[in-house]
Amino acid sequence: MSKFWILCSSVILALSVATFVVAESQGPPEVKYTPKMGTVTFQHAAHQSYTDCATCHHTGDFAQCKSCHGVDPQAPQAKDAFHQLCKDCHKESQKGPTKCKECHIK
Repeated sequence: MSKFWILCSSVILALSVATFVVAESQGPPEVKYTPKMGTVTFQHAAHQSYTDCATCHHTGDFAQCKSCHGVDPQAPQAKDAFHQLCKDCHKESQKGPTKCKECHIK
């Protein structure tokens, strides 16, 4: 009988870990970035329904953007990458802000 409970406990633990990993892989619902121009609040959860993760997280590494952008001379500065990616998509889809103060809130 104790083997049965060990097996049940192991299955429950595995399912709990799997659930956490799937929930965690979705990222935070909202990301705030505060450059000099003012705070940009990015609705991460909302954008997940518009595009796949690789559009922004192009390396497959979900680390901070600034670990490459602004450090690696081959990568564009974070500011330039964000502006190009966000503004180009917003203009193309005709949804979302495209002017400075529509994103940057002081």
